[in-house]
Amino acid sequence: MFKRILLATDGSKHSVRSANHAIQLANQFNGTIDVVYVVDEQTSKSDVLHNDSKYEIERKRKEKIQSVLEQLKETDIEYNVQILHGQPGPAIVEFANTNDFDCIVIGSRGLNNLQTMILGSVSHKVAKRADCPVLIVK
Repeated sequence: MFKRILLATDGSKHSVRSANHAIQLANQFNGTIDVVYVVDEQTSKSDVLHNDSKYEIERKRKEKIQSVLEQLKETDIEYNVQILHGQPGPAIVEFANTNDFDCIVIGSRGLNNLQTMILGSVSHKVAKRADCPVLIVK
């Protein structure tokens, strides 16, 4: 039922908890997990200005989601990591809808509290626009 699971993460506490649920789903249905981290325009500009090489930028981005990756390494679940660029909500939805996922697992809140208050949460946008079921983890 849930063979291909998309786990959206940003390194927040909610996304770390959502990784637990994605792992449980993958174990129950013998599925795989694609971990998605979205770099928005502001973060991308800052990364380029404050780092010496693209390798250093990539390493620092993976550090942000390291706790999720460590959880996955402790399992036998097959997983891939995708770093996307753009606004998180639309980027996650586009990636999920074009790659035929069975389920999206996402935390209810991320690292950007201001965006949640002003523009609406990323998880809400994903739940409204995704073609597959969305599990929002508190």
